[in-house]
Amino acid sequence: MEYNAGSCDVAVIGAGHAGIEAALAASRLGCRTVIFTMNLDSVGNMPCNPAIGGTAKGHLVRELSCLGGQMPVTADQACIQYRMLNLGKGPAVWSLRAQADRREYQKLMKGVLEREENLRLVQAEIVEIRAENGAVSAVVTRSGAVWACRAAIVCTGTYLHGRTIVGDVTEDSGPDGMHASGPLTACLTALGLSLRRFKTGTPPRINARTVDFSKMELQPGDPRPEPFTFDGEAVPENRAACWLTYTNERTHQIIRDNLHRSPLYNGVIDGVGPRYCPSIETKIVTFPDKKRHQLFIEPMGLDTEELYIQGLSSSLPEDVQVELVHSIEGLERAQIQRYAYAIEYDCVDPTELKLTLEARSVPGLYGAGQFNGSSGYEEAAVQGFAAGANAALKLQGREPLILDRAGSYIGTLIDDLVTRGTNEPYRMMTSRSEYRLCLRQDNADIRLCGVGHDLGLISDQRYQRVLEKYENVERETARLETVFVPPTAELNAFLAGRGQPPVTTGVSLANLIRRPQLDYASTAPFDPARPALPEPVVKEVEIGLKYAGYIEKQTRQIREFRRLEAKKLPPDLDYNAIQGLRLEARQKLSRLRPDNLGQATRISGVSPADAAALMVYLNK
Repeated sequence: MEYNAGSCDVAVIGAGHAGIEAALAASRLGCRTVIFTMNLDSVGNMPCNPAIGGTAKGHLVRELSCLGGQMPVTADQACIQYRMLNLGKGPAVWSLRAQADRREYQKLMKGVLEREENLRLVQAEIVEIRAENGAVSAVVTRSGAVWACRAAIVCTGTYLHGRTIVGDVTEDSGPDGMHASGPLTACLTALGLSLRRFKTGTPPRINARTVDFSKMELQPGDPRPEPFTFDGEAVPENRAACWLTYTNERTHQIIRDNLHRSPLYNGVIDGVGPRYCPSIETKIVTFPDKKRHQLFIEPMGLDTEELYIQGLSSSLPEDVQVELVHSIEGLERAQIQRYAYAIEYDCVDPTELKLTLEARSVPGLYGAGQFNGSSGYEEAAVQGFAAGANAALKLQGREPLILDRAGSYIGTLIDDLVTRGTNEPYRMMTSRSEYRLCLRQDNADIRLCGVGHDLGLISDQRYQRVLEKYENVERETARLETVFVPPTAELNAFLAGRGQPPVTTGVSLANLIRRPQLDYASTAPFDPARPALPEPVVKEVEIGLKYAGYIEKQTRQIREFRRLEAKKLPPDLDYNAIQGLRLEARQKLSRLRPDNLGQATRISGVSPADAAALMVYLNK
């Protein structure tokens, strides 16, 4: 029997990484918000791996910090080992990754939700989203509680019609043995959304007491770890170690001998899996000549012996999992505590959403995270923030939060999903951004703190510190360009020792720093008037000098990009009436309704000739 449970402005369905950020963004912007979770013990769960960040994902977390999101704050409180990835490459791809204490992270996140003003945390399964006059009006729980609301954000993760698979054993289930959410799929379909089936997986978890670490390579944290947050309050500390081992030919043969028992290859699994995080079975089949694959042994937390085998995702039967784990060096006697499993789930076609992540066909209905076809905690969190913020802003009659792909990885992620769509679980990578040299993780503060400040989620004091930091960067850069060092014997001896040609005339400190084997620190003996500057300022100065030409080129490209983005397309534009558009372009444009000319050019099926026809129409 139904009953009236109350009302709110925004209802958030799911309390994973997307739901948490959505609920906090909406409530912190002043909306009465309720967040529903299938189980309070699953708030902020990390069912796939106990880590935050990684290549490009670290960029997303840093950007979220500058907008006022929660994940970076809690990560810095709960993470136990920090490593900056890709330091052997250029700064565009440097990415922070940190191992998290899984249960500590969950505990802290649940506490944040419980203490937040305007926010209520409720354990309940949402089975229906109701609409009146075509717009969201209420959500209904399995027990019949009806919550009136003006917006609903679907953050169902892998719970929506979830099914776990281990060998020939399948069951309706969410991650880690939690209940799946069933009825909501039918409701969303009835509302007109097009759903599809995706799949992801997890690796086995083992007991540390049964591992021989002497046969593995130690993977320590950084000697001077950096936090995800920019405010200077977090002091990260490495409190745990990881290890590296490898599969071998015996491991591969075990998998090949049992492919007929793999749900991926015998037809049991229907969902589309992630291309960039494949199962170990897929790796062996796809790369038959590769002799070994890396496996990272990572702790699940400080108060548990449970270890995670990153790189060994699988859905093979349990007996095969035992055999292949024992074939790996250092794991010969390892005891499996949790067997690997694959999980299938329902998600929406993200091209049915606007750039605000609101459904085109159902006003007030938003999607975020794996429901939108993405994979990963970080991708989920930033979408949740965007959806929650936009739901609140719309209810308050304010301008929406739309981050473009030239200003952030978050904007790139959302634009890719909404404009281009995805036929597989979408993972953020640095290669997805054509402006990645300007969208580095280190300069996320100057790119986005102003946006967070305008929203009201970044304090005046913090924003002022960011402005002062970059004033110092500009001042020091200008000084280095104007201070010249004479061609002394001491200078030329220094250059020769660094494999650099000598100088015959005075050279600016800026040009010295630009040389490949030199940097800001090494030139200090020739700069007696150098001011004492914080390390973050020094880093920005050095990157700006060394990559000045490339950054300027990319800045020009960004200006051209924004010129096209400024050419708005009316939401009710009749594309069938525009001369010069091909039939495919008319159909795609009519369905996706791009906001502007730039977005239109990124739609699959819209050719340069179609873009030119649109430009002619707009100019008229």
